[in-house]
Amino acid sequence: MNWLRKMMYGRYGVDELSLFLLVLYLVLVLLSQLPVLRLLSWVALAVILWDFFRILSRRFDRRRAENAKFMALAGPAIRWCKMRRAILRDREHRYFKCPNCGQYLRVPRGKGKINVVCRSCGVSFEEKS
Repeated sequence: MNWLRKMMYGRYGVDELSLFLLVLYLVLVLLSQLPVLRLLSWVALAVILWDFFRILSRRFDRRRAENAKFMALAGPAIRWCKMRRAILRDREHRYFKCPNCGQYLRVPRGKGKINVVCRSCGVSFEEKS
């Protein structure tokens, strides 16, 4: 493993965009197994080569700019999925969305009707916990 550490020294490495490209590659490879979509294997090869190029690149500024553009596009969807997962896992709290600013607010379950005050905009609304 020391040889890998030495090889990756000064390289960009893995970020959100490279993980997305890896998942895209796997989907394309699976779809290319269908007889009608054989050409997708070449597209999958181009995707994985671009991913390896990004991971092994020494141009940190360009790779960070690419990742920032990707996160500007995909960031809201990623945050929404993470919030949904947190809501489904948390059995001790209820989550409400502020009607004014849209921020999620967490309150304890089983307290009856409570007055919820948004911390970011100060709007108050009543909900059943």
